[in-house]
Amino acid sequence: MKLNIVPTICPYCGCGCGLNLVSINGKIKGMEPWKRNPVNEGKLCPKGNFSHEFVNHQERLKTPLIKENGKFREVSWDEALNKIASKFQGILDEDPDLIAFLSSARCTNEDNYVLQKFARIVIGTNNIDNCAALCHGPTVSGLNLTLGSGAMTNSINDIEKSECIFIIGSNPLEQHPLIGRRILKAKSNGAKVIVIDPRYTPTAKHAHLYLPMIPGTDVALINSLMHVIIREGLEDKDFIVNRTQGFEKIQDVVKHYSPEVVTEITGIPTSLIEETARMYGEAENSSIFYCLGITEHTMGMDNVMSLANLAMLTGNIGKEGAGLNPLRGQNNVQGVCDMGALPFFYPGYKKYVLDSVREYAQCQWGCGELNDLPGLQMVEILEAAHEGRMKAMYIMGENPVFSEPETLKVKESLLNLDTLVVQDIFLTETAELADFVLPATSWAEKNGTFTNTERRVQRVRKAADPPGEARADWEIFCNLAETMGSSLFPYTSEEEIFNEIRKLAPQYAGMTWKRLENADGLQWPCPSEDHPGTPVLHRKKFLTAHGKGVFKPIELRSLSEAPDDEYPFILSTGRIIFHYHNSNMTGKSETLDNEVPRGFVEINHEDAARLAITNLERVKIKNRHGEIETKAKITPNIAKGVLFIPIHFLDCAPNLLTNSKVLDPSTKMPELKAMTARVEKLS
Repeated sequence: MKLNIVPTICPYCGCGCGLNLVSINGKIKGMEPWKRNPVNEGKLCPKGNFSHEFVNHQERLKTPLIKENGKFREVSWDEALNKIASKFQGILDEDPDLIAFLSSARCTNEDNYVLQKFARIVIGTNNIDNCAALCHGPTVSGLNLTLGSGAMTNSINDIEKSECIFIIGSNPLEQHPLIGRRILKAKSNGAKVIVIDPRYTPTAKHAHLYLPMIPGTDVALINSLMHVIIREGLEDKDFIVNRTQGFEKIQDVVKHYSPEVVTEITGIPTSLIEETARMYGEAENSSIFYCLGITEHTMGMDNVMSLANLAMLTGNIGKEGAGLNPLRGQNNVQGVCDMGALPFFYPGYKKYVLDSVREYAQCQWGCGELNDLPGLQMVEILEAAHEGRMKAMYIMGENPVFSEPETLKVKESLLNLDTLVVQDIFLTETAELADFVLPATSWAEKNGTFTNTERRVQRVRKAADPPGEARADWEIFCNLAETMGSSLFPYTSEEEIFNEIRKLAPQYAGMTWKRLENADGLQWPCPSEDHPGTPVLHRKKFLTAHGKGVFKPIELRSLSEAPDDEYPFILSTGRIIFHYHNSNMTGKSETLDNEVPRGFVEINHEDAARLAITNLERVKIKNRHGEIETKAKITPNIAKGVLFIPIHFLDCAPNLLTNSKVLDPSTKMPELKAMTARVEKLS
């Protein structure tokens, strides 16, 4: 018997917790805490504790599949790759921009880097996107415009140095439990906790101040907090003068957002708005934490820039225990963006429309002239497929049928393609529609790196052999590149790929494979091999061109659809502690799936009484875009007039109700957190 204990990183949320996988004779058998990891110090949430269970699931893909006459048949790797290459080559002869790629926040940096390189060199397109388009696209864009970098400014371990913790659009105790743990430790140290949410979540129950806000009114509330801070002289005048620009424009806007006015908009009492402003503004170190409740709106970028305004107004940027901290939803959302799996950027967020950037990449990659045309974002790719303007898609480790808005339209779009290739570990709802399905390795069966929500790059280590003929994602792209005649993917290890990443992404330049063997990992930017990494961004200057933070005056915009007599409820969505994303992994974990095996809709107890709906009764949720049926969960812990559905369950997928036609004009984000709906009893 061969026993191995392998330290690695959890494959679920963006915390980046360390854990030890236990394998016997090449098969994962269990998990043990990794106490040396700086993120979680040996503590794990339920998902982390049972993260090994899906790895050996009987439904793992083991061999390539080709669909013929509506049915899959098993084939060799050579046959699958040759046929995919032939299909792609036929399309390339017409136009490379008729092919698009979807990268994965669940895969390693090395996997994602090789995918975007394959798309740009072998195919010649910038049609590359990832799930950040539907989670943190507004963060990347909004914080780039205000702070010069779209990343979390501070570190998880300095949360305990905060004197005030301001949480909006996030429920860390369920969504990022080990960050939630740090928040509770800060509270025990004396920090004040403010939570703004239409639901009285487990996080809200620990707050000193809880503000039950009407979804979609974030900008009005944040402007009102700034109104009070300026009115009472709590702004950091030295910081504003020396480190920012545009403050006068902010003053002109927020003077119209008095607490009395904003109470009517948000439903939050005037006194509570004022108390919140004082609590945040008077603390020496105040930190802001937010997640998808801020970003997944058609005004998501406005929300992000408003929070940046609030942090700069009080000088809470560039020091420990403070900052603006977007919490990444998936394990490698930060990394997949860092690697350039985006339609507008190369690795390291370099703008490839600049000749110098393309020329440098051409030199490093040893390739010919690169495409300088802007790529399509995910929503645009699917729209192009729906209209017949996209002929092929290659999807790695994502399930857009489940996760993208307007589920039925997504299916129509994918079925309208000439060629769909899906590379995954299970036969997902998206893979079932594919012409080619390629079996990949799970995180437990590969080496590489993940970059967590605090920009910490950590090693992922192979602890088990893959099932059947499954291959690492990066290897599959290398194999396909060779099949298509390219000699520019000669990698034999993840370390070789990482060394190339260091040359293209300056934030990673000082990291080496040997340095990353350390349990602590390294936080970018790390520009040289003697640099210790950067726990706190913007200490002396911002990453904007002129080094100053930029205030962006924001006015409240209306929801894309307002409640009315026909659809009187606001429907929001989110995550619960036992599941992850679309539950392709947690749903294959017996322990986790047994906890909450099916979906539900939360309804306020007074709303339920008015509609004569009882707890666990099956109901229909309907709006202008679709309908679903599920059981009702009656609770006082949600605001009147608001519904909540978790995103994890296909039996009541809220994306059947979303509208992909109205989008944030800058980031193409649809409205996912404030849809209108009505509830109907089922006869």
